[in-house]
Amino acid sequence: MPYPTQLIVIAYLGILGLLSLYGCHRLYITIVYWRLRKEAPQPGSDCSLPMVTVQLPVFNERNVIERLIDATAALDWPAEQLEIQVLDDSTDDTTEVAQAAAARWQAAGIDVKVVRRGDRIGFKAGALQAGMKTARGEYLAVFDADFIPPANFLRVTMPHLLRSARIGMVQTRWGHLNEEHSLLTRLSAVLLDGHFVLEHTARHRSGKFFNFNGTAGIWKRACIEDAGGWQHDTLTEDLDLSYRAQLAGWQFVFLRDLISPAELPADMRAFKIQQHRWAKGTVQTARKLAGPILSSDQPARVKAEALVHLSSNFAYPLVLLLAALMPLAVLARGRSGVTEALLLDLPAFVLATLSVGTFYAMAEREADPAGWRTRLWRIPLVMSLGIGMAVNQTRAVFEGLLGSDVTFVRTPKVGSTSLRRYRQKLDWTPIIELAFAAYFVVGVGWIIDQHYWASLPFMALFGAGFGYVGLMSLREA
Repeated sequence: MPYPTQLIVIAYLGILGLLSLYGCHRLYITIVYWRLRKEAPQPGSDCSLPMVTVQLPVFNERNVIERLIDATAALDWPAEQLEIQVLDDSTDDTTEVAQAAAARWQAAGIDVKVVRRGDRIGFKAGALQAGMKTARGEYLAVFDADFIPPANFLRVTMPHLLRSARIGMVQTRWGHLNEEHSLLTRLSAVLLDGHFVLEHTARHRSGKFFNFNGTAGIWKRACIEDAGGWQHDTLTEDLDLSYRAQLAGWQFVFLRDLISPAELPADMRAFKIQQHRWAKGTVQTARKLAGPILSSDQPARVKAEALVHLSSNFAYPLVLLLAALMPLAVLARGRSGVTEALLLDLPAFVLATLSVGTFYAMAEREADPAGWRTRLWRIPLVMSLGIGMAVNQTRAVFEGLLGSDVTFVRTPKVGSTSLRRYRQKLDWTPIIELAFAAYFVVGVGWIIDQHYWASLPFMALFGAGFGYVGLMSLREA
């Protein structure tokens, strides 16, 4: 085999080996979840009804703001012990809609305030920190604009917060209001089920760090203040505060079985904005907190899991490199007749893909025990979607790693389809995605011609992912 060909194959197998480590971690999470799935957290016996402030940070959410205010005003909690802050940084008519809804509920005896700032410093984190200055509650529930909290949210979460002085936050599982809207929303639901049902449950119940997800959770004010408050030097202020609080000795609770329904991104552009922000912010948080985590007195297993969690998005540049090398590696094997290379890369591929498939199959089994078998067709498409997102997410990783920009870009919400949509801009990533798709179309054609059938499923998975993400991005823009 010529030396350049050897380098291609070695690089390809090396990247595949690194990705298989992430696959091993998914398998580890699945095993931990299965072992601890029945060990649900138990609430305390304290039946007091303390003052609670519900904070609703919003920016240009005309489509969903009234629905959100109505849902939080309907929470099952004594009106005299409930305060709702609409932390409104909007620059459109969202403010008027919110003020009208607030006035309606104030007339009904519910304390709903629309709180405006003179600037947008710190974006969501800045709004939450500013809201704390006037909040009357020692317990702060947070909901994003696209959520509809269940009426029993406070009745279920508060006993867990009251159980111990060191429990600082309770996170609930996200549900999906518009899961059946499109193929994308069906696949997004699977991704979130994996994160919440398996990852959060496994981490919480095994004593590892896990994070508040920015919404559908409730905090003790004392925990936020002790951890240094809401800070806006990363795009994932929720993840940042969560890790700082747990490093300071606070404990969190995740309630897998209390579901707070939310709207999934309705189109590819919105989905890419959301995923880009999460990935970039997670890398920024890793930069900020990797040192404090390593120097903390936490057990080694907790530190290791925390670092794996914070570094998980580094898999995307590896996926992009693998995509660039895969057709070349297949070509190299074919021309050299080195079919025995399959003995090396096939096990790694199985480890990297089968473990992910098992992870999501388990998530769907637990999320929908009655109908999970009818959802299994989504899993290979979820893997293909993840591959197709590699360009968008690799960009986010490098922006988070090398840059300092923390400009918050909101995820567009649809709400009622009769309302006006917010305009979205087109960027350059679909061009790169479609170039990769074309690259794989040529590769698939070549391996069919040469009868290298073992490589066909993987090549098709990559090509379909890039093609779907790229074409949907262009069509929607």
